[in-house]
Amino acid sequence: MSRLKPLFIGTPEGRTELTAEIAGAKAAQLWHMSRLGLDVPPAFVLPTTLCSAVNSGDPSALDTLDAALAEGIAGLEAATGRRFGDSRTPLLVSVRSGAAKSMPGMLETVLDVGLNPASLRGIIAMTGNPRLAFDSYRRLIQLYGEVVAGVPAAAFEERLIALIGAEDAEGEAELDPEALERLVHEYLAVFQRNTESAMPTDPMDQLRAAARAVFRSWDGDKAREYRRLNGLEGLAGTAVTVQAMVFGNAGGASGAGVAFSRDPATGGKGLYADFLFDAQGEDVVSGRRAPSDVAMLARRLPIQAAALAEGAAMLEKAFADMQDIEFTVEKGRLWFLQTRSAKRTPRAALRFAVDAVAEGLIDEATALARLAGLDLAATGISRFAGDAPVLATATVASPGVACGRIAFDSGRAGEMAASGDPVVLVRHDTSTEDVAGFAVSAGILTAVGGRTAHAAVVARQMGKPCLVGCAGLVFGDEVRLGGDVLREGDWLCLDGQGGTVSLGRRDIVVDRPEEDLRVVESWRKSV
Repeated sequence: MSRLKPLFIGTPEGRTELTAEIAGAKAAQLWHMSRLGLDVPPAFVLPTTLCSAVNSGDPSALDTLDAALAEGIAGLEAATGRRFGDSRTPLLVSVRSGAAKSMPGMLETVLDVGLNPASLRGIIAMTGNPRLAFDSYRRLIQLYGEVVAGVPAAAFEERLIALIGAEDAEGEAELDPEALERLVHEYLAVFQRNTESAMPTDPMDQLRAAARAVFRSWDGDKAREYRRLNGLEGLAGTAVTVQAMVFGNAGGASGAGVAFSRDPATGGKGLYADFLFDAQGEDVVSGRRAPSDVAMLARRLPIQAAALAEGAAMLEKAFADMQDIEFTVEKGRLWFLQTRSAKRTPRAALRFAVDAVAEGLIDEATALARLAGLDLAATGISRFAGDAPVLATATVASPGVACGRIAFDSGRAGEMAASGDPVVLVRHDTSTEDVAGFAVSAGILTAVGGRTAHAAVVARQMGKPCLVGCAGLVFGDEVRLGGDVLREGDWLCLDGQGGTVSLGRRDIVVDRPEEDLRVVESWRKSV
Protein backbone atom coordinates (compact mmCIF):
# COMPACT_ATOMS: atom_id res chain seq x y z
CA MET A 1 0.00 0.00 0.00
CA SER A 2 1.36 3.45 -0.93
CA ARG A 3 2.25 6.01 1.72
CA LEU A 4 -0.82 7.61 3.27
CA LYS A 5 -0.77 11.04 4.87
CA PRO A 6 -3.19 11.80 7.72
CA LEU A 7 -5.84 14.44 7.04
CA PHE A 8 -5.69 17.32 9.54
CA ILE A 9 -8.44 19.43 11.14
CA GLY A 10 -7.90 22.65 13.08
CA THR A 11 -4.15 22.81 12.38
CA PRO A 12 -2.11 24.79 9.82
CA GLU A 13 -2.09 21.67 7.62
CA GLY A 14 -5.87 21.33 7.84
CA ARG A 15 -6.88 23.67 5.03
CA THR A 16 -7.99 21.05 2.50
CA GLU A 17 -11.73 20.34 2.59
CA LEU A 18 -12.57 16.85 3.81
CA THR A 19 -15.36 14.80 2.23
CA ALA A 20 -17.56 12.34 4.10
CA GLU A 21 -16.77 9.53 1.66
CA ILE A 22 -13.05 9.69 2.45
CA ALA A 23 -12.82 11.16 5.95
CA GLY A 24 -16.19 10.01 7.31
CA ALA A 25 -19.11 12.30 8.09
CA LYS A 26 -17.84 13.09 11.60
CA ALA A 27 -14.47 14.41 10.44
CA ALA A 28 -15.96 16.22 7.44
CA GLN A 29 -18.34 18.09 9.74
CA LEU A 30 -15.52 18.83 12.19
CA TRP A 31 -13.61 20.42 9.34
CA HIS A 32 -16.61 22.58 8.44
CA MET A 33 -17.11 23.62 12.07
CA SER A 34 -13.48 24.69 12.32
CA ARG A 35 -13.88 26.76 9.13
CA LEU A 36 -16.97 28.45 10.63
CA GLY A 37 -14.81 29.66 13.51
CA LEU A 38 -16.22 27.37 16.20
CA ASP A 39 -13.76 26.01 18.75
CA VAL A 40 -12.85 22.48 17.62
CA PRO A 41 -9.98 20.52 19.21
CA PRO A 42 -7.28 19.80 16.60
CA ALA A 43 -7.47 16.36 15.03
CA PHE A 44 -6.29 14.14 12.21
CA VAL A 45 -8.13 11.47 10.26
CA LEU A 46 -7.28 8.09 8.77
CA PRO A 47 -9.60 7.53 5.78
CA THR A 48 -12.39 5.03 5.23
CA THR A 49 -10.35 3.43 2.44
CA LEU A 50 -7.97 1.99 5.03
CA CYS A 51 -10.68 0.15 7.00
CA SER A 52 -11.11 -3.09 5.05
CA ALA A 53 -7.38 -3.53 4.47
CA VAL A 54 -6.57 -3.09 8.17
CA ASN A 55 -9.37 -5.45 9.16
CA SER A 56 -8.09 -8.09 6.75
CA GLY A 57 -4.68 -7.99 8.45
CA ASP A 58 -2.84 -6.81 5.33
CA PRO A 59 0.76 -6.21 6.57
CA SER A 60 1.23 -3.29 4.19
CA ALA A 61 -1.95 -1.64 5.51
CA LEU A 62 -0.85 -2.12 9.12
CA ASP A 63 2.52 -0.52 8.34
CA THR A 64 0.70 2.35 6.61
CA LEU A 65 -1.54 2.78 9.64
CA ASP A 66 1.41 2.93 12.04
CA ALA A 67 3.27 5.50 9.93
CA ALA A 68 0.18 7.69 9.53
CA LEU A 69 -0.47 7.61 13.29
CA ALA A 70 3.10 8.69 14.02
CA GLU A 71 2.87 11.57 11.54
CA GLY A 72 -0.54 12.59 12.83
CA ILE A 73 0.58 12.68 16.46
CA ALA A 74 3.56 14.83 15.49
CA GLY A 75 1.11 17.27 13.90
CA LEU A 76 -1.08 17.40 17.02
CA GLU A 77 1.96 17.95 19.21
CA ALA A 78 2.96 20.92 17.07
CA ALA A 79 -0.58 22.33 17.13
CA THR A 80 -1.10 21.98 20.91
CA GLY A 81 2.41 22.52 22.27
CA ARG A 82 2.07 19.27 24.22
CA ARG A 83 3.83 15.92 23.84
CA PHE A 84 2.11 12.56 23.63
CA GLY A 85 2.65 10.69 26.90
CA ASP A 86 4.89 13.43 28.33
CA SER A 87 5.45 13.67 32.09
CA ARG A 88 5.16 17.48 32.15
CA THR A 89 2.75 18.70 29.49
CA PRO A 90 1.08 15.54 28.19
CA LEU A 91 -1.11 15.35 25.12
CA LEU A 92 -4.00 12.89 25.42
CA VAL A 93 -6.23 11.95 22.50
CA SER A 94 -9.58 10.38 21.73
CA VAL A 95 -9.83 7.75 19.00
CA ARG A 96 -13.21 7.93 17.29
CA SER A 97 -15.04 6.28 14.42
CA GLY A 98 -16.87 7.92 11.52
CA ALA A 99 -18.54 6.38 8.48
CA ALA A 100 -19.75 8.34 5.46
CA LYS A 101 -23.29 8.06 6.88
CA SER A 102 -24.03 8.60 10.56
CA MET A 103 -24.30 5.41 12.65
CA PRO A 104 -24.88 6.80 16.18
CA GLY A 105 -23.36 4.60 18.84
CA MET A 106 -22.81 1.61 16.56
CA LEU A 107 -19.04 1.96 16.27
CA GLU A 108 -16.45 2.23 19.03
CA THR A 109 -14.55 5.06 20.71
CA VAL A 110 -11.58 5.08 23.10
CA LEU A 111 -10.94 8.22 25.17
CA ASP A 112 -7.93 9.47 27.17
CA VAL A 113 -5.40 7.53 25.09
CA GLY A 114 -1.83 8.32 26.13
CA LEU A 115 -2.30 8.05 29.89
CA ASN A 116 0.24 6.02 31.84
CA PRO A 117 1.96 6.51 35.22
CA ALA A 118 4.27 9.21 33.79
CA SER A 119 1.63 11.23 31.94
CA LEU A 120 -0.72 10.82 34.92
CA ARG A 121 1.79 12.81 36.98
CA GLY A 122 2.00 15.30 34.13
CA ILE A 123 -1.78 15.84 34.12
CA ILE A 124 -1.73 16.45 37.87
CA ALA A 125 1.16 18.91 37.57
CA MET A 126 -0.33 20.67 34.56
CA THR A 127 -3.90 21.03 35.91
CA GLY A 128 -3.48 20.85 39.67
CA ASN A 129 -6.45 18.49 39.59
CA PRO A 130 -5.66 14.93 40.76
CA ARG A 131 -9.31 13.93 40.51
CA LEU A 132 -9.32 14.72 36.78
CA ALA A 133 -6.16 12.64 36.31
CA PHE A 134 -7.33 9.52 38.14
CA ASP A 135 -10.87 9.75 36.72
CA SER A 136 -9.48 9.94 33.19
CA TYR A 137 -7.08 7.05 33.81
CA ARG A 138 -9.79 4.71 35.09
CA ARG A 139 -11.90 5.64 32.04
CA LEU A 140 -9.03 4.77 29.69
CA ILE A 141 -8.43 1.40 31.37
CA GLN A 142 -12.12 0.51 31.14
CA LEU A 143 -12.69 1.65 27.55
CA TYR A 144 -9.40 0.20 26.34
CA GLY A 145 -10.19 -3.01 28.17
CA GLU A 146 -13.66 -3.33 26.68
CA VAL A 147 -13.02 -2.09 23.14
CA VAL A 148 -9.47 -3.28 22.50
CA ALA A 149 -8.93 -6.26 24.79
CA GLY A 150 -12.47 -7.65 25.03
CA VAL A 151 -12.74 -7.44 28.83
CA PRO A 152 -16.43 -7.76 29.85
CA ALA A 153 -17.88 -4.42 30.92
CA ALA A 154 -19.38 -6.10 33.99
CA ALA A 155 -15.89 -6.86 35.32
CA PHE A 156 -15.21 -3.13 35.65
CA GLU A 157 -18.74 -2.16 36.66
CA GLU A 158 -18.66 -4.59 39.62
CA ARG A 159 -15.60 -2.83 41.04
CA LEU A 160 -17.11 0.61 40.49
CA ILE A 161 -20.39 -0.33 42.18
CA ALA A 162 -18.53 -1.88 45.11
CA LEU A 163 -16.42 1.25 45.58
CA ILE A 164 -19.44 3.56 45.38
CA GLY A 165 -21.07 1.47 48.12
CA ALA A 166 -17.94 1.37 50.27
CA GLU A 167 -17.58 5.17 50.00
CA ASP A 168 -21.30 5.70 50.72
CA ALA A 169 -21.45 7.84 47.58
CA GLU A 170 -24.52 8.45 45.42
CA GLY A 171 -22.58 7.74 42.23
CA GLU A 172 -19.22 7.88 40.53
CA ALA A 173 -19.34 11.68 40.31
CA GLU A 174 -19.05 11.84 44.12
CA LEU A 175 -15.86 9.74 44.33
CA ASP A 176 -12.86 11.74 45.55
CA PRO A 177 -9.31 11.55 44.12
CA GLU A 178 -8.12 9.00 46.68
CA ALA A 179 -11.04 6.67 45.92
CA LEU A 180 -10.47 7.04 42.18
CA GLU A 181 -6.77 6.26 42.64
CA ARG A 182 -7.76 3.00 44.35
CA LEU A 183 -10.21 2.32 41.52
CA VAL A 184 -7.40 2.75 38.98
CA HIS A 185 -5.38 0.04 40.72
CA GLU A 186 -8.41 -2.24 40.89
CA TYR A 187 -9.12 -1.68 37.18
CA LEU A 188 -5.50 -2.49 36.32
CA ALA A 189 -5.89 -5.75 38.25
CA VAL A 190 -9.18 -6.50 36.43
CA PHE A 191 -7.41 -5.93 33.10
CA GLN A 192 -4.53 -8.21 34.13
CA ARG A 193 -6.85 -11.01 35.28
CA ASN A 194 -8.99 -10.96 32.17
CA THR A 195 -6.22 -10.61 29.58
CA GLU A 196 -3.28 -12.27 31.37
CA SER A 197 -1.22 -9.23 30.45
CA ALA A 198 -0.63 -5.76 31.85
CA MET A 199 -2.37 -2.67 30.55
CA PRO A 200 -0.02 -1.18 27.90
CA THR A 201 1.83 1.91 29.08
CA ASP A 202 3.52 2.97 25.83
CA PRO A 203 1.30 5.72 24.35
CA MET A 204 1.93 4.72 20.73
CA ASP A 205 1.10 1.08 21.54
CA GLN A 206 -2.17 2.26 23.06
CA LEU A 207 -2.91 4.42 20.03
CA ARG A 208 -2.17 1.72 17.45
CA ALA A 209 -4.32 -0.83 19.26
CA ALA A 210 -7.18 1.64 19.75
CA ALA A 211 -7.18 2.66 16.07
CA ARG A 212 -7.25 -0.98 14.96
CA ALA A 213 -10.10 -1.72 17.37
CA VAL A 214 -12.15 1.21 16.05
CA PHE A 215 -11.64 -0.01 12.48
CA ARG A 216 -12.56 -3.53 13.66
CA SER A 217 -15.84 -2.30 15.17
CA TRP A 218 -17.08 -1.78 11.59
CA ASP A 219 -17.53 -5.55 11.40
CA GLY A 220 -19.25 -5.88 14.79
CA ASP A 221 -22.71 -7.40 15.10
CA LYS A 222 -24.54 -4.20 16.11
CA ALA A 223 -22.90 -2.20 13.29
CA ARG A 224 -23.83 -4.85 10.73
CA GLU A 225 -27.43 -4.97 12.01
CA TYR A 226 -27.76 -1.17 11.92
CA ARG A 227 -26.50 -1.04 8.33
CA ARG A 228 -28.93 -3.79 7.36
CA LEU A 229 -31.89 -2.01 8.99
CA ASN A 230 -30.99 1.32 7.37
CA GLY A 231 -29.89 0.20 3.90
CA LEU A 232 -26.24 1.19 4.40
CA GLU A 233 -24.55 -2.02 3.24
CA GLY A 234 -22.74 -0.21 0.42
CA LEU A 235 -20.52 1.95 2.66
CA ALA A 236 -16.75 1.41 2.35
CA GLY A 237 -15.98 1.36 6.07
CA THR A 238 -15.28 3.70 8.94
CA ALA A 239 -12.63 6.38 9.17
CA VAL A 240 -10.69 6.87 12.41
CA THR A 241 -10.42 10.37 13.87
CA VAL A 242 -7.69 11.03 16.45
CA GLN A 243 -8.43 14.25 18.33
CA ALA A 244 -6.78 16.16 21.16
CA MET A 245 -8.71 15.52 24.38
CA VAL A 246 -10.67 18.26 26.10
CA PHE A 247 -11.90 17.44 29.57
CA GLY A 248 -15.50 17.77 30.66
CA ASN A 249 -14.52 16.04 33.90
CA ALA A 250 -12.30 18.95 35.00
CA GLY A 251 -14.58 20.32 37.74
CA GLY A 252 -17.78 22.26 38.33
CA ALA A 253 -17.37 24.63 35.37
CA SER A 254 -16.90 21.65 33.07
CA GLY A 255 -19.11 18.98 31.57
CA ALA A 256 -20.28 17.19 28.45
CA GLY A 257 -23.51 17.29 26.53
CA VAL A 258 -25.53 16.64 23.43
CA ALA A 259 -27.71 19.33 21.87
CA PHE A 260 -30.22 19.41 19.04
CA SER A 261 -30.90 22.66 17.23
CA ARG A 262 -34.63 21.83 17.51
CA ASP A 263 -36.72 19.23 19.30
CA PRO A 264 -36.01 15.97 17.41
CA ALA A 265 -39.21 14.40 18.78
CA THR A 266 -41.67 17.07 17.67
CA GLY A 267 -39.68 19.44 15.42
CA GLY A 268 -40.47 22.33 17.75
CA LYS A 269 -38.19 25.38 17.70
CA GLY A 270 -35.65 25.95 20.44
CA LEU A 271 -32.46 24.32 21.67
CA TYR A 272 -32.95 20.79 23.04
CA ALA A 273 -29.99 19.67 25.12
CA ASP A 274 -28.82 17.30 27.84
CA PHE A 275 -25.73 18.07 29.91
CA LEU A 276 -23.78 16.32 32.65
CA PHE A 277 -21.55 18.46 34.83
CA ASP A 278 -18.03 17.19 35.57
CA ALA A 279 -18.37 14.33 33.05
CA GLN A 280 -17.05 13.06 29.74
CA GLY A 281 -19.14 12.57 26.61
CA GLU A 282 -19.51 8.81 26.98
CA ASP A 283 -21.41 9.42 30.24
CA VAL A 284 -24.11 11.27 28.28
CA VAL A 285 -24.46 9.10 25.19
CA SER A 286 -24.19 5.78 27.03
CA GLY A 287 -27.52 6.38 28.79
CA ARG A 288 -26.18 5.15 32.14
CA ARG A 289 -26.55 8.51 33.94
CA ALA A 290 -29.43 10.97 34.10
CA PRO A 291 -28.33 14.37 32.71
CA SER A 292 -29.62 17.87 33.34
CA ASP A 293 -31.46 19.82 30.65
CA VAL A 294 -30.57 23.06 28.93
CA ALA A 295 -32.33 25.13 31.63
CA MET A 296 -29.90 23.87 34.27
CA LEU A 297 -26.96 24.58 31.96
CA ALA A 298 -28.24 28.13 31.41
CA ARG A 299 -28.55 28.72 35.16
CA ARG A 300 -25.06 27.50 36.04
CA LEU A 301 -23.10 28.43 32.89
CA PRO A 302 -25.16 31.14 31.16
CA ILE A 303 -22.38 32.42 28.87
CA GLN A 304 -21.58 28.94 27.61
CA ALA A 305 -25.28 28.09 27.18
CA ALA A 306 -25.78 31.22 25.07
CA ALA A 307 -22.71 30.37 22.98
CA LEU A 308 -24.05 26.84 22.47
CA ALA A 309 -27.39 28.15 21.25
CA GLU A 310 -25.63 30.60 18.91
CA GLY A 311 -23.39 27.82 17.58
CA ALA A 312 -26.35 25.48 17.05
CA ALA A 313 -28.19 28.16 15.06
CA MET A 314 -25.04 28.80 13.00
CA LEU A 315 -24.65 25.10 12.21
CA GLU A 316 -28.31 24.66 11.31
CA LYS A 317 -28.03 27.55 8.88
CA ALA A 318 -24.71 26.34 7.43
CA PHE A 319 -26.00 22.81 6.79
CA ALA A 320 -29.63 23.81 6.12
CA ASP A 321 -30.88 21.06 8.40
CA MET A 322 -31.65 20.25 12.02
CA GLN A 323 -28.38 19.41 13.81
CA ASP A 324 -27.32 16.92 16.49
CA ILE A 325 -24.27 18.36 18.28
CA GLU A 326 -21.86 16.87 20.81
CA PHE A 327 -19.97 19.38 22.93
CA THR A 328 -17.72 19.69 25.97
CA VAL A 329 -17.15 22.55 28.38
CA GLU A 330 -13.65 22.49 29.88
CA LYS A 331 -13.16 24.94 32.75
CA GLY A 332 -15.62 27.36 31.15
CA ARG A 333 -14.48 27.00 27.53
CA LEU A 334 -17.01 25.56 25.07
CA TRP A 335 -15.68 23.04 22.54
CA PHE A 336 -17.67 21.58 19.63
CA LEU A 337 -16.85 17.90 19.05
CA GLN A 338 -19.37 16.80 16.45
CA THR A 339 -22.37 17.84 14.41
CA ARG A 340 -24.57 15.84 12.08
CA SER A 341 -28.06 15.92 10.63
CA ALA A 342 -30.33 14.98 13.50
CA LYS A 343 -32.16 11.68 13.61
CA ARG A 344 -35.80 12.63 14.16
CA THR A 345 -39.28 11.23 14.32
CA PRO A 346 -41.50 11.38 11.22
CA ARG A 347 -43.56 14.05 12.99
CA ALA A 348 -40.44 16.15 13.62
CA ALA A 349 -39.29 15.70 10.00
CA LEU A 350 -42.61 17.08 8.75
CA ARG A 351 -42.67 19.96 11.23
CA PHE A 352 -39.07 20.95 10.47
CA ALA A 353 -39.64 20.87 6.71
CA VAL A 354 -42.65 23.20 7.00
CA ASP A 355 -40.85 25.61 9.34
CA ALA A 356 -37.59 25.53 7.36
CA VAL A 357 -39.39 26.59 4.17
CA ALA A 358 -41.24 29.36 6.01
CA GLU A 359 -37.92 30.60 7.46
CA GLY A 360 -36.16 30.54 4.07
CA LEU A 361 -33.70 27.89 5.23
CA ILE A 362 -34.63 25.56 2.34
CA ASP A 363 -36.95 25.83 -0.65
CA GLU A 364 -40.09 23.82 -1.34
CA ALA A 365 -38.40 21.46 -3.80
CA THR A 366 -35.70 20.61 -1.25
CA ALA A 367 -38.31 20.05 1.45
CA LEU A 368 -40.30 17.69 -0.80
CA ALA A 369 -37.12 15.78 -1.68
CA ARG A 370 -36.36 15.28 2.01
CA LEU A 371 -39.89 14.10 2.72
CA ALA A 372 -39.98 11.78 -0.30
CA GLY A 373 -39.02 8.69 1.67
CA LEU A 374 -41.19 9.60 4.66
CA ASP A 375 -44.43 7.77 5.35
CA LEU A 376 -46.71 10.75 5.96
CA ALA A 377 -49.21 8.41 7.57
CA ALA A 378 -46.64 7.94 10.34
CA THR A 379 -46.50 11.66 11.18
CA GLY A 380 -49.55 11.50 13.41
CA ILE A 381 -49.24 11.71 17.17
CA SER A 382 -50.76 8.71 18.89
CA ARG A 383 -52.50 8.99 22.27
CA PHE A 384 -54.52 6.82 24.55
CA ALA A 385 -58.30 7.05 24.59
CA GLY A 386 -59.36 7.61 28.19
CA ASP A 387 -57.40 7.53 31.43
CA ALA A 388 -55.72 4.79 33.44
CA PRO A 389 -54.00 4.68 36.84
CA VAL A 390 -50.43 5.98 36.56
CA LEU A 391 -47.80 3.73 38.16
CA ALA A 392 -44.74 5.86 37.40
CA THR A 393 -43.43 8.79 35.37
CA ALA A 394 -40.35 9.12 33.16
CA THR A 395 -38.61 11.47 30.75
CA VAL A 396 -39.92 11.44 27.20
CA ALA A 397 -37.14 10.65 24.73
CA SER A 398 -39.44 9.86 21.80
CA PRO A 399 -43.17 10.72 21.67
CA GLY A 400 -46.23 8.64 20.91
CA VAL A 401 -47.81 5.83 22.86
CA ALA A 402 -47.21 2.10 22.98
CA CYS A 403 -48.97 -0.82 24.55
CA GLY A 404 -47.50 -4.31 24.54
CA ARG A 405 -46.26 -7.33 26.43
CA ILE A 406 -43.17 -6.82 28.58
CA ALA A 407 -39.82 -8.23 27.44
CA PHE A 408 -36.71 -7.72 29.55
CA ASP A 409 -34.08 -8.29 26.86
CA SER A 410 -33.76 -7.91 23.11
CA GLY A 411 -33.62 -11.62 22.42
CA ARG A 412 -36.92 -12.29 24.16
CA ALA A 413 -38.43 -9.21 22.49
CA GLY A 414 -37.70 -10.78 19.11
CA GLU A 415 -39.17 -14.12 20.12
CA MET A 416 -42.33 -12.56 21.58
CA ALA A 417 -42.85 -10.21 18.62
CA ALA A 418 -42.66 -13.20 16.28
CA SER A 419 -45.74 -14.62 18.02
CA GLY A 420 -47.78 -11.62 16.86
CA ASP A 421 -48.28 -9.55 20.02
CA PRO A 422 -46.77 -6.05 20.38
CA VAL A 423 -43.81 -5.86 22.76
CA VAL A 424 -42.54 -3.19 25.16
CA LEU A 425 -38.81 -3.56 25.89
CA VAL A 426 -38.16 -2.81 29.59
CA ARG A 427 -34.52 -2.34 30.61
CA HIS A 428 -32.50 -0.86 33.45
CA ASP A 429 -30.58 1.03 30.76
CA THR A 430 -30.18 0.51 27.06
CA SER A 431 -27.22 0.58 24.77
CA THR A 432 -26.91 0.41 21.05
CA GLU A 433 -26.40 -3.34 21.51
CA ASP A 434 -30.21 -3.37 21.81
CA VAL A 435 -30.82 -2.12 18.25
CA ALA A 436 -32.40 -5.43 17.17
CA GLY A 437 -34.74 -5.32 20.15
CA PHE A 438 -35.74 -1.74 19.34
CA ALA A 439 -36.63 -2.78 15.80
CA VAL A 440 -39.21 -5.35 16.93
CA SER A 441 -40.62 -3.44 19.94
CA ALA A 442 -43.59 -1.09 20.03
CA GLY A 443 -41.91 1.01 22.73
CA ILE A 444 -38.97 1.20 25.13
CA LEU A 445 -38.83 1.99 28.87
CA THR A 446 -35.63 2.40 30.91
CA ALA A 447 -34.89 3.05 34.57
CA VAL A 448 -31.96 5.41 33.87
CA GLY A 449 -30.61 7.45 30.96
CA GLY A 450 -31.25 10.68 29.10
CA ARG A 451 -33.04 11.93 26.00
CA THR A 452 -29.86 12.32 23.98
CA ALA A 453 -28.22 8.96 24.70
CA HIS A 454 -27.35 7.03 21.53
CA ALA A 455 -30.07 4.47 22.30
CA ALA A 456 -32.72 7.21 22.58
CA VAL A 457 -31.52 8.70 19.28
CA VAL A 458 -31.96 5.33 17.56
CA ALA A 459 -35.45 4.90 19.08
CA ARG A 460 -36.50 8.31 17.73
CA GLN A 461 -35.12 7.50 14.29
CA MET A 462 -37.22 4.33 14.28
CA GLY A 463 -40.30 6.26 15.43
CA LYS A 464 -40.58 4.18 18.62
CA PRO A 465 -42.08 5.76 21.76
CA CYS A 466 -39.29 5.80 24.34
CA LEU A 467 -39.38 6.80 28.02
CA VAL A 468 -36.12 7.01 29.97
CA GLY A 469 -35.00 7.78 33.52
CA CYS A 470 -38.03 6.13 35.16
CA ALA A 471 -37.22 6.40 38.88
CA GLY A 472 -40.15 4.15 39.79
CA LEU A 473 -38.68 1.26 37.76
CA VAL A 474 -36.43 -0.81 40.03
CA PHE A 475 -34.39 -3.82 38.98
CA GLY A 476 -33.37 -6.30 41.67
CA ASP A 477 -34.36 -9.87 42.47
CA GLU A 478 -37.68 -8.78 40.97
CA VAL A 479 -38.51 -5.96 38.59
CA ARG A 480 -40.87 -3.49 40.23
CA LEU A 481 -42.75 -0.50 38.89
CA GLY A 482 -44.29 1.82 41.41
CA GLY A 483 -44.49 -1.05 43.90
CA ASP A 484 -46.05 -3.57 41.49
CA VAL A 485 -44.04 -6.58 40.36
CA LEU A 486 -43.54 -6.73 36.57
CA ARG A 487 -43.40 -10.11 34.87
CA GLU A 488 -42.45 -11.01 31.34
CA GLY A 489 -45.59 -11.07 29.20
CA ASP A 490 -47.58 -8.60 31.33
CA TRP A 491 -49.23 -5.79 29.36
CA LEU A 492 -47.67 -2.35 29.84
CA CYS A 493 -48.59 1.05 28.38
CA LEU A 494 -46.19 3.95 27.73
CA ASP A 495 -47.52 7.47 27.20
CA GLY A 496 -44.93 9.54 25.33
CA GLN A 497 -46.99 12.70 25.73
CA GLY A 498 -47.11 12.99 29.51
CA GLY A 499 -44.28 10.55 30.27
CA THR A 500 -46.49 8.18 32.25
CA VAL A 501 -46.52 4.40 32.59
CA SER A 502 -49.51 2.17 33.37
CA LEU A 503 -50.38 -1.51 33.43
CA GLY A 504 -52.93 -3.29 31.24
CA ARG A 505 -54.20 -2.73 27.70
CA ARG A 506 -55.58 0.58 26.37
CA ASP A 507 -57.11 1.79 23.12
CA ILE A 508 -54.96 4.07 20.94
CA VAL A 509 -56.11 6.91 18.67
CA VAL A 510 -53.97 8.96 16.25
CA ASP A 511 -54.13 12.74 15.73
CA ARG A 512 -52.88 13.75 12.28
CA PRO A 513 -51.05 17.09 11.72
CA GLU A 514 -53.58 18.20 9.10
CA GLU A 515 -52.35 21.78 8.73
CA ASP A 516 -48.76 20.74 8.01
CA LEU A 517 -49.94 18.05 5.61
CA ARG A 518 -52.01 20.64 3.71
CA VAL A 519 -48.90 22.84 3.37
CA VAL A 520 -46.95 19.92 1.89
CA GLU A 521 -49.78 19.17 -0.53
CA SER A 522 -49.75 22.81 -1.68
CA TRP A 523 -46.01 22.49 -2.43
CA ARG A 524 -46.65 19.49 -4.63
CA LYS A 525 -49.15 21.51 -6.67
CA SER A 526 -46.81 24.48 -7.10
CA VAL A 527 -43.44 22.77 -7.69
